[in-house]
Parts: sequence; structure tokens; C-alpha cells
Amino acid sequence: MEKTLRGVGVSHGVAIGVVRHMGAAVLEPPARRIPAEDAEGEQERARKAVEVVAADLVARGGLAGGEAQAVLEAQALMARDPELMVDVERRIAVGSSAERAVFDAFAAYRELLAGAGGYLAGRVADLDDVRNRIVARLLGVSMPGVPDSEVPFVLVARDLAPADTALLDPSLVLGLVTQEGGPTSHSAILARALGVPAVVALAGAGGLAEGTVIAVDGSTGEVFVDPGEERKARLVAAGVERRSALAASSGPGATADGHRVPLLANVGGPCDVPAAVEAGAEGVGLFRTEFLFLDGGGRAPSVEGQVAAYREVLGAFPGGRVVVRVLDAGADKPLEFLTPGDEPNPALGVRGLRALLEHPEVLGVQLSALAQAAEGVPVHLEVMAPMVADRGDAKAFADACRRAGLRAGVGAMVEIPSAALRARSILREVDFLSLGTNDLAQYTFAADRQVGALSRFQDPWQPALLDLVALAAEAAGAEGKSCGVCGEAASDPLLACVLTGLGVTSLSMAAASIPYVRAALAKHTLAQCRRAAAAARTTDTAHDARTAAQTVLGCEQA
Repeated sequence: MEKTLRGVGVSHGVAIGVVRHMGAAVLEPPARRIPAEDAEGEQERARKAVEVVAADLVARGGLAGGEAQAVLEAQALMARDPELMVDVERRIAVGSSAERAVFDAFAAYRELLAGAGGYLAGRVADLDDVRNRIVARLLGVSMPGVPDSEVPFVLVARDLAPADTALLDPSLVLGLVTQEGGPTSHSAILARALGVPAVVALAGAGGLAEGTVIAVDGSTGEVFVDPGEERKARLVAAGVERRSALAASSGPGATADGHRVPLLANVGGPCDVPAAVEAGAEGVGLFRTEFLFLDGGGRAPSVEGQVAAYREVLGAFPGGRVVVRVLDAGADKPLEFLTPGDEPNPALGVRGLRALLEHPEVLGVQLSALAQAAEGVPVHLEVMAPMVADRGDAKAFADACRRAGLRAGVGAMVEIPSAALRARSILREVDFLSLGTNDLAQYTFAADRQVGALSRFQDPWQPALLDLVALAAEAAGAEGKSCGVCGEAASDPLLACVLTGLGVTSLSMAAASIPYVRAALAKHTLAQCRRAAAAARTTDTAHDARTAAQTVLGCEQA
């Protein structure tokens, strides 16, 4: 009998196939004691295992490229953390085996991360994966991972490690379902980049029996267990209709009555550029520059290295707009040369612009590199600061841009509720706003965006979040300036129409989502989008907001 489960849809498309579960995690190694004379050799064994695992993660990142590369290189940094290795060696010196010392040292670090809350608690799954890989290496066993199969399947897991997600074969893995995670988890981000339909935060995912046929709708978040032939036919027909709409959609983003809404791409580095160009991106709405700094081996990259990387991205969009976010360090992206290592709650500490203002030399070098990279390149460069809280922050950033001789638009990201509430004040110092809806939701609802149990608060359809978007967009409109969205909210085709109705002037998303959003906007007029936005804001829940917008726009799913 058919059964319907509902999670959070994070990557568009429909997948119908049999369930295959991810392999179980590595078991806890036995508490084997070693004689004192073996300690040095055991320590060396641990160091070699750590280096092999770190090198493997970097290699996987190089193969995957783009978003996945930055995520996997961050995991490699976890593996090579010198403080962790000191703890491992200390435990071996008092009699622990290498594998047990690694397990216990990572357990202690895990407890610290989980207790820190916010972004760092969300990195526990990444840390567990690194630990499992090192322990497996030391035990001489295979690392559990994606199951082998000769036929395509839907992969079901408690959660997916970035190293597993990054190299999935979309021709074999038809869809993804996880019990944990949220719309902004690494699994979700990488699934979108791969174009694999995915549903996360699905309660009971672990109870789906191996070999059961399920249908996954990555747009609605629905998972149908043992779907009937009629259900399958409807889902397949809807998929065909979507693909037809995508094929017919091309050119700049615009509503049915010609209201322009530039559709831009989120990129994590030069590796993401080809997919963005192929999808028809009109530019870049969020160029994350962290990849340069995470690769620096504990040091800030040189001006020359930065100029080369920036120029490669800028040159791919002649005549277009490229919005660069300066280094957003701290929280889940700590850098030893920039961010404090002993904060009780890094997500609410010195991160983003706060860290850069404490280290003006790092900000100055990056802004100078951007100015050099833009010289002679026919592109409209804009630069924005992360985690702007008030007008004082905005002024400090704008002043730094001027000192660096940067002839570019200067903007502020709206990720903190105070910035949305006082947007008009901030706009007196900068040229544009860009809404980072992932962090804005996290700080608005005091809900860690990596915790699956709190995923309803990360739903970008939450009416309170729509209210904050409207405040920022209205302020920008009153000042005659632009206000874009670069969070994952922009990748939802139906929500893209609502955001347009709220007054948002551009939408930036993963490249794979651009055709879906372009097709949705082309079906509706600006007046319809405004009515849908107004209807969504009259509701009290995310589900009701979506339903209200669907009713106005007269569709089941844009």
C-alpha cells in the first residue's frame, strides 16, 4: 500500500528507484594497550594514516571541483589539525593504540564542537567522517560508503559525508534521501550542484527497507513508498512537463510581462564557472572567496595568487555583473591567522566582516587584489561584506574599499535581522544589498541550520523571513538601489516568483537551478508575483505560505 512521507526538498527533479542504504559507520576500535617501547612507532603510524586520509580528501576535492572542493579541503584541514595530533600522540604515549587514540581524541573534539552550537555543531558529521576514515585506515578495513550496484538506485542514509556526496555518479544514484541535514547542509548543496533530486530531514528514512521502491520528489520534499502505477505516471508526466518548460526557456530572466530579474550564479571558485555559463547565468551573484584562504596552509594567499583566481572568474562574464563576497571566515570556516580559536560560540562571535576589521591588512590585500584583477576586464565588479550588522559596519567596509582604490559597487549582505530592520540606514553607506537567506533564517529563528530536527525553521517560506526580505527590498527601492537574494531560497522556482513580488531585483543560485527559475518566472506576470507574495505574508506557517502562493499562481509547482 502506498505511503507518503514528507521531508525537505532541496534539489529539483523526480527519482523512482529501489532503496539502497549507505554502509554503516566504522565500529569503535578495541581498547588495545601497547608497550611503551612501541609508542614511537605507533605515533608514526597515526601520523601516516592522517596524512593519507587528508591527501585523499584533497584529491577527491580536485576531482569534484567547485563547491565540493572547498568542502573536502576544509575536511582535510580538520584531519591535519595540529592540536588533534598532539592529543593523539599524548594518548599513544600513555599506552593507547593508534586507532584507539584517534577515536578518543576525535571524540573529545567532537564533544567540544557539539557543545559550541551553531555552525560548529553542524560540522560534527564532517568530523565523524574524517575520524572514520582514519580509523578504517589504521584497522586496514574498507571505509563504508556508497554501496556497489549494477542497477540505478535511490541512496538512503542517516546523513551523507561530503567526500561521499561529491563523487556520486548521477547515472547510478538516481536520488538522495537523508534522515538528517537541512536545506543548507553540505549534502543538500552538493546534491544541487550534481543535479540529483534530493530530500533531507526525512523522519523515518532509516526505516525504509532495502530494495523497496520509492519515488522522490526533490521539489516538494515528498517521498512515496511503494508508489502505485498512477502515481508513477503522474510524477513522470510532471517531470516531462518540467523538462519541456526548461527546454523552451532561454535568455535573460524575466516575468511574463517583461519585468527583468537577472539570474546569477553562486560560485565557489573558477571550477564552478563552466556550469554557470552553460546554465545561462547572467553573471555571478555570490563569488565565495574562502577557497583561496582555506588552501593557504595557515597563511593568507599572496596578492598575485588572488589576482589570478579572481581574473579567471571575472573574465568568464564579459559585460556581466560579478559580485564578490570578501573573506567570510569564522564559525565553520576558522582560519588560524584570522579568527580566535577559543570563542564559546563562534557563530555569534568574531566572524565575517568583524574578523576582517580586526585584521585590516588581510582585508586591504584582498580588496587591492580585486582592484587589480578588474583592470582591463569588461565586467561590472561589485564587492560585498558578510555579516554586516549596522551602518557603522557598512561605513567601515565602504571606507576600506575606497582606501584600496576599488572602483566597484560596494554592498552589504543582509544575514542578521538588525541589517534588515535598519536596511535604509545601511544603504546610506553602500550601493546595494544582498540577502543571505541561509544565515538570516538561522539568526532570526535561533535555529542551527545544520540540525535536521530544526529544519522547519530553515524553510525559506517562513512568513517572518519573508517579512524581513520585504523590509530590505522596500528600503532598497526607496533609495533607488538594488537588493538581491543569494541564499538557497533563490533556487526554489515558486519562491523565486514570490521574492520577485517582494521587490527583490536579482536572484543568485546554484547553476543547476537557473533553468528551473527562469522557466517559472516566464509563466507569471509581475502583478501575479506581487499578489502571491502578499498572500504568502498573510499566513502563519511555511506550509501555508507556499500553499497560498501556489493558489494565487494557479499551479501545483512552479
